[in-house]
Amino acid sequence: MPFRCAVLDDFQNVATTLADWSAPASGEELEAVSFTEHFGDEDELAAVLADFDCVVTLRERVPFPASLLDRLPRLRLLIASGMRNSVIDYAAAKANGVTVCGTESSSTPPVELTWALLLGLARGLVQESNALREGGPWQSTVGADLHGRRLGLLGLGKIGALVARVGLAFGMEVSAWSRNLTAERAAEVGVRPAVSKEELLSGSDFVSIHLALSDRTRGLLGPAELALLKPTAYLVNTSRAAIVDQDALLAALREGRIAGAGVDVFDVEPLPADHPMRTAPRLLATPHLGYVSRANYARYYGQAVEGIRAYLAGAPVRVLG
Repeated sequence: MPFRCAVLDDFQNVATTLADWSAPASGEELEAVSFTEHFGDEDELAAVLADFDCVVTLRERVPFPASLLDRLPRLRLLIASGMRNSVIDYAAAKANGVTVCGTESSSTPPVELTWALLLGLARGLVQESNALREGGPWQSTVGADLHGRRLGLLGLGKIGALVARVGLAFGMEVSAWSRNLTAERAAEVGVRPAVSKEELLSGSDFVSIHLALSDRTRGLLGPAELALLKPTAYLVNTSRAAIVDQDALLAALREGRIAGAGVDVFDVEPLPADHPMRTAPRLLATPHLGYVSRANYARYYGQAVEGIRAYLAGAPVRVLG
């Protein structure tokens, strides 16, 4: 019987082409089945995954709580892209004899998408492109300048620091804030540490979020914080949706209290067809593309296969939990 592996949320149907899924050296047959549709219901997941020994799950889109793991007696290996996953119940996995492993992930794709969103907002690219293609007005927006403007970063980790360096290259004034940010870290990156979160929000022309989701960052930007933004300011979130109060953000966009927002992450993914984010004004939205690049996918799936082979050889790698 082959070692069967389910690859979840392979929306572009590329998982089996970006890695070598041939049989491992042990000689055990490896069968990979890619699912291009999303399974959001636990009963549906339990039925679909019942006959698989391994599951490769993309990011944190599919939760694996005890209630699901208990219904997958054949499951032996769960591989998540990235080295951190908050929606897997590691204790339940261990109790069910499931080994959980991760893969490496590059910081550069979300940095690049952050700037795609920021630049798209600043220069009205979607509106102007649509008008040009549809016979609309020739020039209808006045772009926001980057040079000499202030970029405020919530978070100055790996991704935040790379975003900061691009901002500096554009000639922007860059400041940053997080609860644990030190003056030494800010100086290392070449940015100014903000006195407070409030000072960063009220003084920035562009605000970009680069924080991990935790109990301390959940709802970090609520109605009071969003009210501090200038009416000409733009907010970009390629981190986690729950860091920003979604209802408060929708209200700010609808009422024109901020110039716009660039969002790549949502409270429900994939986004339902009737979700208000799909029709919100002043919003440039992408379907969680931050990590989606050819090189990053090749790393995810290549290391997923590596993880399967290591597990079958009795020496799992990049074990999580």
